[in-house]
Amino acid sequence: MEKMMMGFQLGVIGALFLSVASSVSIVICNKALMSNLGFPFATTLTSWHLMVTYCTLHVAQRLNFFETKSIDMKTVILFGILNGVSIGFLNLSLGFNSIGFYQMTKLAIIPFTVLLETIFLNKQFSQKIKLSLLLLLLGVGVASVTDLQLNLVGTILSLLAIATTCVGQILTNTIQKRLNVSSTQLLYQSAPFQAAILFVTGPLLDQYLTKQSVFAFSYSPLVLGFIVLSCLIAVSVNFSTFLVIGKTSPVTYQVLGHLKTCLVLGFGYTLLHDPFTARNIIGILIAILGMGLYSYFCTYENKKKQLVDLSSPQVKERDSNTPLLGHQDRESEVKKLNKDSLV
Repeated sequence: MEKMMMGFQLGVIGALFLSVASSVSIVICNKALMSNLGFPFATTLTSWHLMVTYCTLHVAQRLNFFETKSIDMKTVILFGILNGVSIGFLNLSLGFNSIGFYQMTKLAIIPFTVLLETIFLNKQFSQKIKLSLLLLLLGVGVASVTDLQLNLVGTILSLLAIATTCVGQILTNTIQKRLNVSSTQLLYQSAPFQAAILFVTGPLLDQYLTKQSVFAFSYSPLVLGFIVLSCLIAVSVNFSTFLVIGKTSPVTYQVLGHLKTCLVLGFGYTLLHDPFTARNIIGILIAILGMGLYSYFCTYENKKKQLVDLSSPQVKERDSNTPLLGHQDRESEVKKLNKDSLV
């Protein structure tokens, strides 16, 4: 049992490290691509990321690195579309709002996720964890939020971005656990639908926001090189995102995202000579304190829960084929459960 727990913890640490390393790398790469080389088409670039991710996973599947698992098609399609739409709303929120308000939108994802999981999944968060999250959000807010210019359209888009992102990340965790699929299997089946919706809407959305056409852009060898590099790093980013959410929780993934924000600010100052003030330093230190407390309280409460589970073991049954986004009658569910138990 202890060896299994140690193996699981090492897997979580590996997933967290991969997520941080790949995300910080792609931010630096994309910043060079967009700021220094003048390639502003973020949504279209994301669609290319997802297409390359799918192609890479398809090759890996053909080489038997992982096995595919049948997932209800309605669930996969709606899940893929939801994630694609959330990316579009986030980009629109950035286009219609100030940088400060956009950062506040990203900060609001954590409390909204906590609220949704509490209401719909009956998940309980202790006061200590809530306090550590509040400290984290305060620190990131101090470090990254500057101006807060409000407008009606931008506010509506931000609310839609928050809602779709929260639901998408909760579903990423729930689908993996309830349908007993791996992060690789879920990403492999949903990536084509995410890529498709962004591939169609991305050029239109980017042209509306930037007043430039992705098809009329002058692609130099250097720009193409950075695009290819960005797409390759994105494979790791997309894989680690599903992996982290599946192994931990949507809230933990968002906490990790704010650690990336602090690291990006630090790397931006060190490598790209971005402006850095005492306010940035104080905010990052507060955020790191909040992350440390969150990690400590989560580890403590998980160990406490494991001791309780070991002292009062319960037999749990789970249907691994029931569609999350569809409905079936009770008799059909019982038949499927009995069938799965024989496999």
